[in-house]
Amino acid sequence: MSDYQTLTVDIDRRGVARVTLNLPEKRNAMSALMIAELTDLAQTVGAADTTRAMVLSGAGKVFCAGADLTWMQAQIEADRAGRMAEARRLAMMLKALNEMPTPLIARLHGGAYGGGIGLACVADVALAETGTRFALTETRLGLIPATIGPYVIARMGEGRARRVFMSARVFDAPEAERLGLIARCLDPAQMEDAIAAEVEPYLSVAPGAVGAAKALARALGPRIDAAVIDDTITRLADTWEGEEAAHGIAAFLSNSPPRWSGN
Repeated sequence: MSDYQTLTVDIDRRGVARVTLNLPEKRNAMSALMIAELTDLAQTVGAADTTRAMVLSGAGKVFCAGADLTWMQAQIEADRAGRMAEARRLAMMLKALNEMPTPLIARLHGGAYGGGIGLACVADVALAETGTRFALTETRLGLIPATIGPYVIARMGEGRARRVFMSARVFDAPEAERLGLIARCLDPAQMEDAIAAEVEPYLSVAPGAVGAAKALARALGPRIDAAVIDDTITRLADTWEGEEAAHGIAAFLSNSPPRWSGN
């Protein structure tokens, strides 16, 4: 197993991997390095026969604040080939987590924004503390939830997703549960027992059959194939090239409201 700079990984004797996004000073925002390390994690730990379940959480005050803004600013300044390459890396990370045979349980707290919601949606089960806040914040920055979009729609369904997909509205954990984004919201004191209850059944079933059943569920669900993923990559690169994204990200980095802000 690799030594990661943005993640901590602990695998117990049962084969349960506890993975923590470990950039609390940046609210666990996803940088190019974190994207690469999550991809490697899915392709190694998540693909190992000895890994029975994986629990993903975040260090510090929030689970994940989405994409790192300096990383996104770099895409505004890159050429088309560079934008497409970075969008593909993000898309392939989500694909790798979604398709790994190991069951993935997300433990959310504090906040899950933008790409943080994407991570929740590629998990097989997402549980959140009652105080967790959620938002698909991309349109606030002049962007769209492109590469996470297929997984958000698969989890929530189009009708429910459209209630929060375009508005960047902040919503709470009970609403996230009603929308189908998370399985349950729980008091923090209940969370460890709830995670253990999700993990425990996987220790008594055939791991190969678990992986095959997960693949079957994906095959029977909404189509997320190469064509769909390629389309989201192109759409993300297109919006990175737009004037709204350049303005919105620059405004955020300068701590000033964008021109479309009602404030």
